[in-house]
Amino acid sequence: MPRRHMHVTDAAEAPLRAALRELRGQLEIPDHFPPSVQAEADSAARAPRIPAGDGAVATEHTLEDATDLPLFTIDPPGSRDLDQAMFLSRRNGGGFRVHYAIADIASFMTPGGALDAEAHHRVTTLYFPDERVPLHPPALSEGAASLLPDQDRPAVLWQLDLDEYGALDGTSVRRALVRSRAGLDYAGVQRIIDDKTAEEPLVLLREIGLLRQELEAARGAISLNVPQQEIVEHNGRYTLVHRAPLPAEGWNAQISLLTGMAAANLMLASGTGILRTLPTAPDGSVARLKLTARALGVDWPHHTSYDKLIRSLDPQRATHAAFLQECTTLLRGVGYTAFDGTPPTASQAQHAAVAAPYAHATAPLRRLVDRYTSELCLAASAGTAPPEWVRTALPGLPADMETGTRRANQVERGCVDLVEAALLRDRVGETFDHALVVDLDERDPTKGTVQLYDPVVIGHIDTTPEGPPLPLGHYVRVRLTEADPGRAAVRFIPV
Repeated sequence: MPRRHMHVTDAAEAPLRAALRELRGQLEIPDHFPPSVQAEADSAARAPRIPAGDGAVATEHTLEDATDLPLFTIDPPGSRDLDQAMFLSRRNGGGFRVHYAIADIASFMTPGGALDAEAHHRVTTLYFPDERVPLHPPALSEGAASLLPDQDRPAVLWQLDLDEYGALDGTSVRRALVRSRAGLDYAGVQRIIDDKTAEEPLVLLREIGLLRQELEAARGAISLNVPQQEIVEHNGRYTLVHRAPLPAEGWNAQISLLTGMAAANLMLASGTGILRTLPTAPDGSVARLKLTARALGVDWPHHTSYDKLIRSLDPQRATHAAFLQECTTLLRGVGYTAFDGTPPTASQAQHAAVAAPYAHATAPLRRLVDRYTSELCLAASAGTAPPEWVRTALPGLPADMETGTRRANQVERGCVDLVEAALLRDRVGETFDHALVVDLDERDPTKGTVQLYDPVVIGHIDTTPEGPPLPLGHYVRVRLTEADPGRAAVRFIPV
C-alpha cells in the first residue's frame, strides 16, 4: 500500500541533506552490505540456483522458456530495481489475459546463507527523500535479478485470466525464463495512450485498469493515489510542490493489486500462506481525518463515505494532494497473518482498504515477504507442498515484517519532521492566524497537533500546564517557536 513519496534535489552540502544523513545515523540505517553478503550476491549473480521443486536446482538452460512473450516494464525514469514486467492481450471469446512476470529473487538466495540473513535483518527497502537504502545488494536488485530490458531473467510468471468486466476467472503461476522488450516510464506511457499511438498492450492497460477501478469502487475499496512531494530550495528557502500521479500509474497499480488478490486466494485455498491484513479504521482516526479535511478546505459532506470522498478528490489541487498524504495515516493498523493448515476466517483475512483478502506478492526486490509469497503461490498452483525452508520461516515472518514496518514508519516520520521543519525554518517567531486543532494528547489536553493551511504543515502545540485545554476542531492563533531540521521539529504555542 502507498506511503508518502518525498523527493529533494538539494545540493549534498545543503542543510536538509545534512539532516537526512544525520537521521540515517540516528536510526542506525546501514550504509553498506557486509563483505560476506556482497560476496554471496556477486557469486549468485554469476550463477543463479533456480529452485525446481523437491529440493532440486534448475538452471537458466533447463527453465521453461517464455522469452517469446513481449513483456514490458513501467517504472519511474532511471529505475533499475524492476520487480514486474507485463504483457496484456485479449482472450478468444472475450475477456483479457494478463501475463505478469515477477523478479525471482529466490533463484539467487541460499536459505540460511548470509544474503538471506541480511534480507531478514533489513526486511524492506527504505526510502528517504534524497536516496534509498536497498533490501538486496545492487548486483542483484539492479542487476542480475532485475527485469531489465533485453536481458534473459528467471521469473515467477503469473497468468491471470479476466472476463469482459475485468473480474478474475483463472489463475496459474509457474517459473520461467523471460525477457523484457522495453523499459517504459509513466509519462511516456500516458502520452502515447492519450495521443492514441499506443500499441494494443498499452491500450489494454487503460481498458483493464479502468475496469478494475470500477470493480474496486463497487467493493467499497480505497486506492490512494498519493502525490509525490518535491521539496525545492530557492534562495535559501524551501517550498513544497505536489506532483499528482498520472492515470497510467493508477492503471499499473491495478495490475499489481489484482495479482496480490489472486495470490491471497491461492494461498487461502491451499491452506498455507501469509496475508497483508488491515482492520477497519477506528472512528477516532476517521474523525481526526475529517478535522484535517476541514483545515485544508476539503469538502467532506456528512453523508459521503470515506471511499467515495477519496475518489472525488483531484490530486492536482494542492489542498487535495496534501489531504491524500494525510490519508495514509489510516493504513497504520496493517499487519501480516501467516497460516499453515488452518486458514484465517473471512474477517481475519480481510484488508479493509482493498475490501478483499490481499497479499504482498509483486515487489520481491524491495520487500522480504514477497519472496515467500511467490514460493507459496507456485506450490499452490502446482498442487504441491511449499518448500521446507518456506514453511520453517513462515511462523516468524509476521514479526519480521512488523519490525520492518516499524522501521519504515520511523523513517517516514523522521523525514516528514525534517521536511516540515525545513519549510518553516525561516519563519520562527511568526504568528499564524488559522491553525486548526486536529488532535489532542490523550493524557494532557493542553498538548496536541495543529494543521496549517499555508504552508501545509502539521506541528505540535503546547499551552502552559495550568492553561485551558486546546479546543479540538477549532481554529487558534499560534506562534511558531521551533523549526530546525534535524534538531527541532515544528512546534507552536497559542497566541
